[in-house]
Amino acid sequence: MSDHGLQNRRQMLARTGALGVSIAFAGNLSELFAGTAAAQDLGHTGYGPLVPDPNGLLDLPKGFRYRVLSREGDPLRSGEGPVPSNHDGMAALAGRHGRVHLVRNHENRATARLAVPAVEGLTYDPQGKGGCTTLTLDARGKVLAERVGIAGTAVNCAGGPTPWGTWLTCEETEDKAGTNGYTKDHGFIFEVDPADPHRSGAVPLTAMGRFQHEAVAVDPKRGIVYETEDAFQKPFGLFYRFLPHRPLGGGGSLRAGGRLQAMRVPDVPDLSSVQEPGASFDRVEWVDVPDPLAAETPIRLQDFGPRGITHAQKLEGCYWGGRSVYFVSSFARSAEGSAADHYGQIWRYDPERRRLTLVIVFGPDTDIQLPGESPDNICLAPSGGLMVCEDGNGAQHVYGVTRRGEVYAMARNAQNIGTPEEPEWGEFAGVAFSPDGGTMYVNCYTPGTTFAVTGPWRR
Repeated sequence: MSDHGLQNRRQMLARTGALGVSIAFAGNLSELFAGTAAAQDLGHTGYGPLVPDPNGLLDLPKGFRYRVLSREGDPLRSGEGPVPSNHDGMAALAGRHGRVHLVRNHENRATARLAVPAVEGLTYDPQGKGGCTTLTLDARGKVLAERVGIAGTAVNCAGGPTPWGTWLTCEETEDKAGTNGYTKDHGFIFEVDPADPHRSGAVPLTAMGRFQHEAVAVDPKRGIVYETEDAFQKPFGLFYRFLPHRPLGGGGSLRAGGRLQAMRVPDVPDLSSVQEPGASFDRVEWVDVPDPLAAETPIRLQDFGPRGITHAQKLEGCYWGGRSVYFVSSFARSAEGSAADHYGQIWRYDPERRRLTLVIVFGPDTDIQLPGESPDNICLAPSGGLMVCEDGNGAQHVYGVTRRGEVYAMARNAQNIGTPEEPEWGEFAGVAFSPDGGTMYVNCYTPGTTFAVTGPWRR
């Protein structure tokens, strides 16, 4: 997430901090988990109050425990250099013999404290400080290896896993060569093979577009990749799909190229104008992007013809569930050029029916009260709901949201990076569960820390 985006979101949500952020939704939340392993609803409202951690790292409910898997500044087990800073998006992918591969983004800009170490064959731009690191855990959760997955990229924020077991890491920048000291253009998606990063290398997937990427989700049936663009200033971002020439081929299939298209909802130039949960559109169109590389003009400013294209402010999270792709608009502010105001939307696109539906609206005077100030990264949880990372001012939490809309605190960051008089806590990011559902992994953005949390998840 960009610094400007954080500032805008905090300014907006500060106005409602005393009341919390609330949610209006169509039907019930169970449709968000349809067809997934998280479809079970255990009906609980939480695991009890958070217990202060005597070590001052992570507060959890009674019965849960954590292990620190990795911390910025410590040596990488590979000997390639120190663990980089700014831990962000992450995925937990299944490996052989019960192993788990964690792929972790580092949202490093040109001013980052600790760059991802440059490694021969894995470095895109020697002047880029971002990238990914990977951790390999055995069946008991012990760290077996930790190394660079890709280096020399910039502002690696989020991304998404592929059906063939790799990670797509996204650059949230449009900086070109010559900007901030970079020697190459940035704003691309890169594929990272956590089992052997040298198999994937550091190759930009240029056909997938050059823009301020946030997250991606892959249709496991068709191989289509959906992409969000995190643009907070007008003209706002677009929602894209990439049609690979070799869908679901694995092993570098995305390098074979394809077509990048942007979503057009007829007569809806700005998604924020839609305010009623359950509103549905059955004539969604996909328009070829004129210049995916944005050589002269950013994609969102390009000419899509007299009917234009559909924009939305702060398109961020994106995931596949059941037979649909879900994506998030974090907020919209009419004062900044949006058609209307909201505190967040979750949209569902069903490719079989070509139908777009507004599922959830975050806003005042609605059904579910989320006490956190600024919801960000989310993931499906084995207990039948969502885990939501908080990103804002004050104390920072991971919140659980059940399928019935009940909200509970799952974790609290106890690492004070401010002073005793003016405490400050870093945001959470990259929440993910192990393939067997027994461990929750989560990052603290600063100081960069990766935790593994175990306990009675299926109580």
